[in-house]
Amino acid sequence: MRGAKSAKWVAGAIVVALSATACGGSDSGDTDAKEKGKPAGYVSIDVGEPQKPLIPADTNETLGSYVIQSLFTQLLDFDAKGQIVYTNAESIETTDSKTWTVKLKKGWKFHNGEAVTSESYINAWNWYANVKNKQQNAFWFEDIKGYEDVHPAKGDPKADKMSGLKAVDDTTFTIELSKPVPYFEYKLGYTTWAPLPKTFYDDPKAFGLKPVGNGPYVFEKWDRKKLIQVKANPDYQGPNKAQNKGVLFKNYATVEAAYQDLLSGNLDMIRQIGPKDLPKYKQDLGDRAIDQEYAAIQSLVPTFYSKTFKKIDPKVLQGLSMGIDRQTITKTVLNGTRTPATSFTPVGVQGNQKLDTDVFTFDAAKAKKLVTEGGGVPGNKIWIQYNADGGHKEWVTAVCESIRNSTGVECLPDAKPDFQTDLEARDNDQVKSFYRGGWVADYPVNANFMRELYGTTAEANNGKFSDKEVDAAFKKGDNAKSLEESVKLYQDAEKLLLEKMPAIPLWQYRINGGHSEAVDNVEVDFHGDLEVTGVTVKK
Repeated sequence: MRGAKSAKWVAGAIVVALSATACGGSDSGDTDAKEKGKPAGYVSIDVGEPQKPLIPADTNETLGSYVIQSLFTQLLDFDAKGQIVYTNAESIETTDSKTWTVKLKKGWKFHNGEAVTSESYINAWNWYANVKNKQQNAFWFEDIKGYEDVHPAKGDPKADKMSGLKAVDDTTFTIELSKPVPYFEYKLGYTTWAPLPKTFYDDPKAFGLKPVGNGPYVFEKWDRKKLIQVKANPDYQGPNKAQNKGVLFKNYATVEAAYQDLLSGNLDMIRQIGPKDLPKYKQDLGDRAIDQEYAAIQSLVPTFYSKTFKKIDPKVLQGLSMGIDRQTITKTVLNGTRTPATSFTPVGVQGNQKLDTDVFTFDAAKAKKLVTEGGGVPGNKIWIQYNADGGHKEWVTAVCESIRNSTGVECLPDAKPDFQTDLEARDNDQVKSFYRGGWVADYPVNANFMRELYGTTAEANNGKFSDKEVDAAFKKGDNAKSLEESVKLYQDAEKLLLEKMPAIPLWQYRINGGHSEAVDNVEVDFHGDLEVTGVTVKK
């Protein structure tokens, strides 16, 4: 998800030159800094404005995902180690990896009192998948039999329902896939599979601004570009029941402004410390500081529709990759908070492997040679697009300097004011050459960092990479007879990616955040998200 989209694109910073300054904006931020309006028993966290209205299948970035996860619960989730935990599902079973039987826990209700039934899921998934509804995550349903009928490559849908979804009774339904997918159960842990109440279909647009979910919190209000407020759902039956009375998702202009509010006691949790404060945050916060690796990776993603990279020889991208001094940048600019990438997948997902290659190792002479052998970069100039509100300026600048010095290719940072603007440029094919691609796991299997990013039809494939060999390799992994075989086949596919270079992996993410003295029990899940449901308020 981007933000690794759960799978989402990551908005937040990785940052931090020791001498860095703030990346723009005022120290006061865009929120009620004093939290005068925060109800008793609520907790607050810095989460900026979602890119889209709050509909599960139209959210694949980290800011919207935080709110979606608080309001909706899908069939299953994952624990801190990436192991499956059933939430709304009682069981999910298969004998052939093609037909899956889902049994729901009885008694679950949406926030408006409507029962959560088999049809709540089936109707939602059919709506999400329908090409007419233009959902960003429609691609996630393509394994289901009949997907091509509701989401044809061209033209109008032939049906409004996927033939692979059938209700047995109110709490049992079956999912028939077009072909076996051994890891399909893991995919169901992504929030895009959440159910919808009947009221959704009356006015989807209005629903997205005032959603009615089945999750641990109930929507209260959305003050655009300021905050989103939710209250604890007293009737919630899932394992992640809220231990506080509610949450304020607060929007700040800069990560530095959020950190100052944290120190002042006007913010309870911060997801990522910014450039100016990272070198001293552990001293400031003591045992309230958070420093933890999680399943996400930072990459540079070429846009293969751009003048820069259209029909580019992969050798050029391999050369640019070797022109990046990851060791020095992570040690100095990033203050030792990141681990240089050795593959396209992060530690913490099944199938992560260290690729036997020097493509991720800095070598200026080889870098320049490969760029030259590949025919060079058109115009001898590249840009790296990033969101200025996420604290990325310092490392992007350092990467550009490294590429320029080692290969002779001119490299320029291309800052967008905020994550929304950055995402819109990607979605509208307006990226000049590279964009900053931070992807966090939707589910803890290596396929998530390949198929969902580099498959020809993948929604998050904003670089428009397309390769028949790669698609065929992914299909082999999808059609394996067991999860273990699927993971192995995707490892083989990853070696092929090294030849094709759909992206340049940079480093493994860490969360460097913290919390105030007012709260306890702040934990991090395998996605790198702070688990707001478990946070308690000190009395």
